Amino acid sequence: MKNYYDYAASTPVSQYALEAMEPWEADNFANPSSAHQAGRKSYQAIQQAREIIADKIGALPSEIIFTSGASEANNLALKGVAFKHLDDKGHIITSEIEHKCILNTCAFLETIGFDVTYLSPDQNGRISPASLSAELKSNTILISIHHVNNELGTIQPIEEFGAIAFEHNIPFHTDAAQSFCKCDIDVDDMDIDMLSLSGHKIYGPKGIGALYVRDARDSGLVPLIHGGGQEAGLRGGTSPTPLIVGLAAAVKSYPIKSAPIEKQFLEVMSQFDFIRNGGEYVVPSTWSVTFHTNEEVKRFTSAYPWLISQGSACNALSNVASHVLTAIGMSEEVARRTYRISLPPYKFSEK
Repeated sequence: MKNYYDYAASTPVSQYALEAMEPWEADNFANPSSAHQAGRKSYQAIQQAREIIADKIGALPSEIIFTSGASEANNLALKGVAFKHLDDKGHIITSEIEHKCILNTCAFLETIGFDVTYLSPDQNGRISPASLSAELKSNTILISIHHVNNELGTIQPIEEFGAIAFEHNIPFHTDAAQSFCKCDIDVDDMDIDMLSLSGHKIYGPKGIGALYVRDARDSGLVPLIHGGGQEAGLRGGTSPTPLIVGLAAAVKSYPIKSAPIEKQFLEVMSQFDFIRNGGEYVVPSTWSVTFHTNEEVKRFTSAYPWLISQGSACNALSNVASHVLTAIGMSEEVARRTYRISLPPYKFSEK
């Protein structure tokens, strides 16, 4: 799809990942929990994948818990901590501009008695460390703030959030679905206790992701899926060897070549009257643009019939303005003139 510029929603599976997966789809299909030689071979492939992913964020292989994607990883992080506190409940801090799977999980936790604070962003979609510090309570059990916003591309100061959480001995979780492989991440330097990632945002297959959990075996995290003890007992179910191998292959081969693409994109966009949202701290591949008039929107969409989004994919089928755009102060009318154009990291063509 040469006119597809919605890579923040999903990417194709790279040839490298497809080739890595293929032997595990048909020939080496044994259950990795089996004790025989074929099972051990699958198990070893998964462990190698775990090492590749752990190395990318400065973690230990034993701290990588495979899930079906970032949404499940986010649910496991939030509910896994919350369910440890079912008796006394507690306080959770997140932001107004998180992915819907975080916001809906928090809304569910509120219905069963948890207290949730939603931090407001500035006009660029950035959460201030001062606002986080101001909302801490004696019973705060978790802080969950995303790394890169999926609509604006805004990079949050998660190293500062992590330092605040560490100082107060509060677990810190970040949704890194939009930053993993695009930004440098070191879970120790950033004081991150849990981190969610997804395969289909980085040229890996859909249906696979992971949750980094510091000291996973001793974390006390309550699993959502109970099974046969897979994934350190935190996520039951037969491990999908092909998907896991494909995720690792995507991580290993992920191309970082955004600068030339951004330059070409600017040449295309220079003929239109728009502003870029998100401020100065943004990933180069995600552009949230607001056209100044409806006529300019029509001129753009006529000249370049790209496959792009108004907001995130999870909002695409609703007829309401994006919660991210309204949270940064946009009126519904302005939000409807705003588009997310997310570029591939290695290739760009105008049409």
